[in-house]
Amino acid sequence: MRILLLLGSHLIFAVMGFALGIYALPILTQPTSPAVEEIQDISAHALFNATFERDRQDSDFLHWGEGTVSISDTQIVFMGELAPGPDYKLYLSPLFIETEAAFNQYKDTMIQIGDVKTFDRFSLNLPPEVNVSEYNTVIVWCESFGEFITSARYN
Repeated sequence: MRILLLLGSHLIFAVMGFALGIYALPILTQPTSPAVEEIQDISAHALFNATFERDRQDSDFLHWGEGTVSISDTQIVFMGELAPGPDYKLYLSPLFIETEAAFNQYKDTMIQIGDVKTFDRFSLNLPPEVNVSEYNTVIVWCESFGEFITSARYN
């Protein structure tokens, strides 16, 4: 009985440690965020602006974002806060998306812009062939776990 109790308690702590590592590792390994001035400069010349909000339908206490997204003809920048996590990707969608089911249903209509590796500010270059006016929504998606993080509609 004692061995089973010890084995069970060690297993619980190992699982908790693994989960904590998944959460903490992206925070510990994130690169330096772009300078606030760089984000503000691009935002001042943006074609479109949008807002990530915590209350999206499939956002929850571990998967959320809030802040301002600005889209120029060459870059997408963000200033605010994202819940930390691994393997975040930024997508543009022609439809407003706020659930995992809708993301998976319409993923083939979206374009992946790049990796989101910082959680307070980011700046991603747009591929030259992307016409941002063909889309209306910016989405942060966790590729590894298939989790919706947040989205913002722009116009």
